[in-house]
Amino acid sequence: MERCGKVSIKFSAPSFAVVVPMYNETLGAKKCVLAVLNSLKSIENNSLLIIVNDGSVDNTNEELLSLKNSGLHFRCLNHEINKGYGRALQTGIKTAIDEGYEYILFMDSDLTNDPSDISKFVQKMNEGVNVIKATRYSEGGGIDGVPFYRWIISWTGNKLAKVLFRLPISDCTNGFRAVKSSLLKGVSFSENDFSIIMEELYVIRQSAKSYANIPVRLTNRAENLKPSSFVYSPKVFIRYLKYPVKSFFELESN
Repeated sequence: MERCGKVSIKFSAPSFAVVVPMYNETLGAKKCVLAVLNSLKSIENNSLLIIVNDGSVDNTNEELLSLKNSGLHFRCLNHEINKGYGRALQTGIKTAIDEGYEYILFMDSDLTNDPSDISKFVQKMNEGVNVIKATRYSEGGGIDGVPFYRWIISWTGNKLAKVLFRLPISDCTNGFRAVKSSLLKGVSFSENDFSIIMEELYVIRQSAKSYANIPVRLTNRAENLKPSSFVYSPKVFIRYLKYPVKSFFELESN
């Protein structure tokens, strides 16, 4: 509560939705939902976990239904067929915006990012920061159990992306992030793989007024889970870097 003369102004904590896409995550679905919900318990802001089951053909849906039937409070949205990472995110975004949540926080279902870090994002939401990005590449952040060649490729790519975007973001490709919902309202993304993360920065860069970096430690995907669908290839680099390159030349031409 802040006081100014006789006027009292009560701080209203912004609401947020956590959007988590899942595809064939039978072994990890329960652990993910429980971990995220446990983290949200300690946060005063109004929040909702939204799981987007993207056409899983294993028992992911059954696992999620079992958790719902046990009385856990979260939303489960289902694609009848696999539509891809980008479409899953857009389904979650639309639901969060339609239900009036002020921020959308994105994270993956494999818990390579620790849900306890959500509280760090909330601190920045409470300050009104528009775009909040997890970063592996600042003091307090890092990577555990990830092969060196993957780290050096990612580090180099992010250094280049930061220079081209000219944004105060040290880990542009990190999918653990929170964005003010108003920046995403009405946006139709064209990418349907992980490069949607870069397209998102490109789309909102002119309307976003403030940014923050949240140091986190990324861990490797657990061995009992299915392998990540992400692969390093020239095609991936082109899809990722085309957005910072476009941004750079557009800024140069203005």
